[in-house]
Amino acid sequence: MESLTIGKVARLAGVGVETIRFYQRKGLIKEPPRRESGYRQYPQDTVERLRFIRRAKELGFTLKEIKELLGLRVDVSSSATCTAVRRLAEEKLEDVRRKISTLQQMETVLAQLVCDCQNRALSSECPILEALKQEKSHAKEQS
Repeated sequence: MESLTIGKVARLAGVGVETIRFYQRKGLIKEPPRRESGYRQYPQDTVERLRFIRRAKELGFTLKEIKELLGLRVDVSSSATCTAVRRLAEEKLEDVRRKISTLQQMETVLAQLVCDCQNRALSSECPILEALKQEKSHAKEQS
């Protein structure tokens, strides 16, 4: 099996060298020992692991959740593995749905403010600035 330098691993996985080092510090990627040359040589499966991490991040999983997924991925002997992965995915799906709902509410409010703001020339009459001012005052009252 071919061993790879950190630069080659980064290129093949589509991440930066500093990302690999960061993942090593977080315990997501093992840091291989140094060779006699002084360079670290990474096994080929590091590329696959990094791609897995990147795809999981794209789906919104946190590093903590990814670490748990990686642990489940390794533990293929457990019959509960697929159930555990499904549970994590269901939790992430619910989180995404909550975020979508929040974003839709934000969209509605911003669309209304933009509509209210049409044809206003003076910033003192701007409903967007007024709404933001009111929110700021409201936040102070709750502190």
